[in-house]
Amino acid sequence: MSRYRKIFNRLFTSIFLVVLLSINVESLAQDGAALFKANCASCHKVDKVFTGPALQGWKDRVPGDGWIYKWIANPAAQTDPYATTLKAQYKPTVMTAFPQFKKEDVDAIMKYVDDWKPPVTDVPKSGAPDGSGDSLLFGILTLVLALIAFILLQVNSNLRKLSDEKEGVMHPEPVPVYKNKTYLMAGILLLFLVGGFYTINGAVNLGRQKNYQPEQPIFYSHQVHAGTNQISCLYCHGGAQDSKQASIPSVNQCMNCHKSINKYEGPDVLVRDDGSAVDGTAEIQKLYAYAGWNETTKTYNPDNNKDGIPDGARPIEWVKVHNLPDHVYFNHSQHIKVGKQDCQTCHGNIQQMPEVYQFTELSMGWCINCHRETKVDFYNKDDKSGNKFYSIYEKFHNDLKNHKMDSVTVEAIGGTECQKCHY
Repeated sequence: MSRYRKIFNRLFTSIFLVVLLSINVESLAQDGAALFKANCASCHKVDKVFTGPALQGWKDRVPGDGWIYKWIANPAAQTDPYATTLKAQYKPTVMTAFPQFKKEDVDAIMKYVDDWKPPVTDVPKSGAPDGSGDSLLFGILTLVLALIAFILLQVNSNLRKLSDEKEGVMHPEPVPVYKNKTYLMAGILLLFLVGGFYTINGAVNLGRQKNYQPEQPIFYSHQVHAGTNQISCLYCHGGAQDSKQASIPSVNQCMNCHKSINKYEGPDVLVRDDGSAVDGTAEIQKLYAYAGWNETTKTYNPDNNKDGIPDGARPIEWVKVHNLPDHVYFNHSQHIKVGKQDCQTCHGNIQQMPEVYQFTELSMGWCINCHRETKVDFYNKDDKSGNKFYSIYEKFHNDLKNHKMDSVTVEAIGGTECQKCHY
């Protein structure tokens, strides 16, 4: 019996090691993708030259297996012929050093690069059902059923009348609908209810622009930039973390990437909200016109009139989507940096929007409900976790520590006071 037990234990141990190894390999691949997108994707593409060289096929180019670790840790210190050639090719840009990367991190990134395959573009098939006709079908069925019900009521009324006449029961002539006081009163009340509902609803929604989606001078897809390419919101809207305004990126900020990206080759098919196709490369050409960039010479137009900007360059007249009333105070940094809110809280899944639209109504009631439900992330002195901004609320700290309350919402620290948002 002990012999079989030993065999079973060895077999179980072997299976466990194989499973553990496979899990580690999968985790390594996942970590490699995450590390690449977080640290490398802003300057490198896997399959083509970007701000830096294309990474796929790196093993065939570098001098030796250990060279890649030294280069990533400190590119400026490498003086071998291949490193010198790279620096000269991409001069004056020098790759950022990553001394914090361990050997395992570099292996994970390069494995992701080696295993990377171009995504397959899913082109929607023409004529495929999209569910848009369901509402029309249900509407037709509702009308047919209502017509059948009306006919059955008339048949029932006529049958009852014939039955009463056969039994000698006489009924007075029915009062016409337009003279029947009951019907008239019911109609008037119905008109008041419907009219009042739409009047009040229209008055309440004055100034609200939920689902507002204006056409912009350039078709800018957040789905491509923030979704597919995973560019951080704060790269373009840096003010959201440090100031009241999120700010709109300048033309030069767009050109930081689009000096190298002169045509659209993304996996997503660009389509407007009305279903019309968009030529991504043509939209990039519009950006070049606004920036005064000459794609042929890869330089900006000369400044012949000495006004400090290239000839022909002008700012992009973006159409503002989210508008708050002038008497409302809203601070982006207060919500992003202090409140730890994601952009998606107010703007929806922005990374999935081909064209930006207003996701929420941004009404006073919507904001107040958010303050009533959002819990404050208090700073914990013991484990150094939480937000130090709220360290002044000593009473709440003590109440939480003594289990007098399990959480504190923004409303409890003045989040619904009038003067906080109206000044």
